Amino acid sequence: MTAGRPPRVLIDATSVPADRGGVGRYVDGLLGALGTVCGSGVELAVVSLRTDLERYSRMLPGAEIVPAPAAVAHRPARLAWEQTGLPLLAQQVGAQVLHSPFYTCPLRAGCPVTVTVHDATFFTEPEHYDKSRRTFFRSAIKTSLRRANRVIVPSKATRDELIRLLDADPTRIDVAYHGVDHSAFHAPSEEEKARVRARLGLGNGSYVAFLGAKEPRKNVPNLIRGWVRAVADRQDPPALVVAGGQGHDDDIDCAVAEVPSHLRLLRPGYLRYADLPGFLGGALVAAYPSYGEGFGLPILEAMACAAPVLTTPRLSLPEVGGDAVAYTSEDPDQIATDLAALLDDEQRRHSLAKAGFDRAKEFTWESSAEVHIAAWTRARA
Repeated sequence: MTAGRPPRVLIDATSVPADRGGVGRYVDGLLGALGTVCGSGVELAVVSLRTDLERYSRMLPGAEIVPAPAAVAHRPARLAWEQTGLPLLAQQVGAQVLHSPFYTCPLRAGCPVTVTVHDATFFTEPEHYDKSRRTFFRSAIKTSLRRANRVIVPSKATRDELIRLLDADPTRIDVAYHGVDHSAFHAPSEEEKARVRARLGLGNGSYVAFLGAKEPRKNVPNLIRGWVRAVADRQDPPALVVAGGQGHDDDIDCAVAEVPSHLRLLRPGYLRYADLPGFLGGALVAAYPSYGEGFGLPILEAMACAAPVLTTPRLSLPEVGGDAVAYTSEDPDQIATDLAALLDDEQRRHSLAKAGFDRAKEFTWESSAEVHIAAWTRARA
């Protein structure tokens, strides 16, 4: 094999959760794109949870899909297996590079390793994580920066933070923007919008949408408070629908308790994947006032669904949104001011929806896959 030819790569997909959250979207999007760009010569093996075997076999008919031990469905067992069983598997499948897509990697892999570090917020926003999680991921990131042959990050902002905070070697970091599945996230039809409103019990009512994990970094409590202040005195106030995983932000319940009785706040939990375009594209505004993201996949997916987006200019979010989204701060009063301004300006909402939809086309998983392949080739060399 020549030095420039892509290597045989083992991708560890065992960290993908059943709910297909952020890491699941990343791994699924990357593997789906690799199935279309593998004419470039890369050979793939994927180890996954048994529940994902059929999914990845369909995505990558030419790859070797290996079931992980059943015990790795539990995180402590997975982390132990990553250090012992994964290097053995890499040897068995003849991997020349091992790719770990979620912060951690084997200390002794027996072959070059690449690791995806999704963000540096465990260092920049430490107050938004509990102590055990913060300690674990800080250690994992430092170890991966030290041990991995190459580190893949989803934004220039994340790269710059790793260099600034941890003195990471910039020559070993590759920026691979996430993509968006434009078949799954698209401008919805009126029928799709109506179906979601019916499922949520909204009838013909309007709403503001949030989709994401309920983690402190996502700033859901201040979104709720800002929405209340923006709509409380309106004759026909739009509802707020906070969808996605439950997370661990106890302040959300406190904010919910403050909502006046005449306003409608819905928390439907996870929505069906097929309902996401209707949910996002059917909203008056998709609001995501995060304290900072490694990439910001939720705003890209909302843009792809032709939703006008309101977010913050923190870390990577301006890289994704550019001039195609509206910006606010993390403060509830400012959220209220900026949200109210959007609700009162239908023309601006339409303009943002079109601009976001057009900008989202620039982010593809195929482009991300090509950067990954280049990183693996460099790692093997």
